[in-house]
Parts: sequence; C-alpha cells; structure tokens
Amino acid sequence: MQHSILVIEDDEILNSGLCYNIQKNEMQPCPAYSVEDAKERIKDGQFDLILLDVNLPDGNGFDFAKEVIAQYNIPFIFLTAHNLEEEIIKGLKIGADDYIVKPFSLKIVMQKIQTVLRRCSGKTIPHTYTCGNLHIDFDKRFVKNGNKTIALTPTEYEILEVFCENRGRILTKEILLGKIWDDKENYVNEHTLSLNVSRLRNKIADAEHEYIKTIYGLGYKWVGDED
Repeated sequence: MQHSILVIEDDEILNSGLCYNIQKNEMQPCPAYSVEDAKERIKDGQFDLILLDVNLPDGNGFDFAKEVIAQYNIPFIFLTAHNLEEEIIKGLKIGADDYIVKPFSLKIVMQKIQTVLRRCSGKTIPHTYTCGNLHIDFDKRFVKNGNKTIALTPTEYEILEVFCENRGRILTKEILLGKIWDDKENYVNEHTLSLNVSRLRNKIADAEHEYIKTIYGLGYKWVGDED
C-alpha cells in the first residue's frame, strides 16, 4: 500500500515539484495551499505524513501543527525559509519529526520523508519489547531488567508506554502531559511530570543503559535503541 503524503505549501511551483517527486518515489501526494485547505484535506483523507510550510497565507504552520497533534496521530516535517535556531527549536518542541530549510535538495527531502516513515512505522507497541537489558510485556504490564522485576506505578507505566511508542523522537513536557493526562481531563503540572519521569528513569536504568535521556531545553527522548 502506498504512503499518502499531505503537502502544505502555498508556493504552487514548489508544491507541484514536491508532489511530482513524491509520486516518482511511489508515494501518493496530496497538495494543499493554505491552512483552511489543509484542514479540509485532513477531514476527507488519511495521511501517513505531512510536509508543512511554516508561513502560510491564512495562518502559520506552528498553530496548525498544534491543532493536528491534538486531534490526529500524524508525523510531520516542517519546511522553513529561515535557518533560525529559535524557529527550529519551536518546531521540535511542538512535536515535529524533522525540519527542512529552504532552499533544499529534493533528494534530501525524499530521503527525510522515507526516514520518518520508517521510524514512525515502528512506533506501534508490540506485545513484548526488549531493549538492552530491559524486557517489557505490554499485555501483562510486566517490566524486567535482567533477572530483576521492576514495580512501576500506573502513571510510570503509562509514561513508559508513551516513550516506547515514540522511541527516537524528542517528547516535550507538553506532549507528554497531553498524551498521559490531558486526554483523561486530569491536570498534572510539569513538576509532577518531571518527578514521575525521574523515578521511572531511575527504576529502569542500569550500568549499561540510560534508556531515557533529558534533551536540554526540549524535553526527553527514549535512547535505549541507540545504546
């Protein structure tokens, strides 16, 4: 089955070039030229990835991305005309899987699309997951490090699930709070989140693996697969 890519870019020539190359790489492109256009496209179809321009004629990509994350589980790559650190960090904090600075090579864009699709296709949780010395049985909610059984609180286990679903991706505190608590209409502040992540990290870590890494100024990342 072909991957479906939503291309949100108001420059018609650039949008057309991106769509042509996506189709050439055996994927299905869908062009959108504004925020409202993109919202209608998302309502009508299912997409595996979104290419999203930061500056659009009727809004900005950052606000649109926040809205999409709240409703859909679609990975996205920002297209930006400015190689500004602040803009890149803002995009990553929102939850972008990658970013591309204009002008760009279409070959690089296609490679980044394939990389994100491969990474995201592995985000579904298997029945069991082994990483380093850690073994997790998601059906039984059983966690073991080597021969040692690890007792987790329900909140710590939910955090662990989110990390395993999003391994390799930077998770901001806002994203974690939304995935774990906000969906249940409960409120927990950032300090409580930090304490829970810290306790979880201390419980599962061993001499060889850190598993959860703090990314300064951004959030956290599951690095068990990188050890």
